[in-house]
Amino acid sequence: MCNEYARTKSLDELIAEFTAPSSDLPLLGWENDHTPNDLAGKASVKIRDTAPIVRLQDGKLVASMTTWAWAGPGGKPVFNFKSEGRDFSQSDRVLIFADAFFEYTAPQAAKVKLKDKHQFTMARQDWFWIAGIVKAGCFSMLTASPGPDVAPYHDRGIIPLAPGAGLDWLTLSRPQADILTPPAAGTLTVETLRKDGIERGGDDLFAP
Repeated sequence: MCNEYARTKSLDELIAEFTAPSSDLPLLGWENDHTPNDLAGKASVKIRDTAPIVRLQDGKLVASMTTWAWAGPGGKPVFNFKSEGRDFSQSDRVLIFADAFFEYTAPQAAKVKLKDKHQFTMARQDWFWIAGIVKAGCFSMLTASPGPDVAPYHDRGIIPLAPGAGLDWLTLSRPQADILTPPAAGTLTVETLRKDGIERGGDDLFAP
């Protein structure tokens, strides 16, 4: 399951993309016109961190800083939420800014306990959305069966959406089942950042 992602663009940079003359995205502003103090990019966003999410309100995209993962019945954080068999038409549907997410796998080398780390980005996009919902004032990422890019690394996958496709999730302008589907092969690019306890250097040390 995805328990870490990145949003390395600053929030100022992201919002500027929505106001660029060439943009076909709706206008984006902050909830209650309250711009957060922490606008810097984040190389690592983890469970229970606070991060920007986006809703659709009165035809405009509205961003707010929100905590990742609500508490489940046993107190464990619900950071990923299964999408299959659920109706989200009445849910608080949101989009999560990201430009990478990470999956971890067991190392092959003997006696190495530190898991291998793999970074996924969206091909031909500087950033993307992740489909999510909010409960109890916290967000969770929706998951589905993994697409072919993620399947070698995990048996579930989050649902990334290209910048121009995010509005479909907020409006449900297409059937939910069509939106919450694993991405096709080649949608994501994977890079191994750590293998058998060794961090990747500047050269092309590891093959995906």
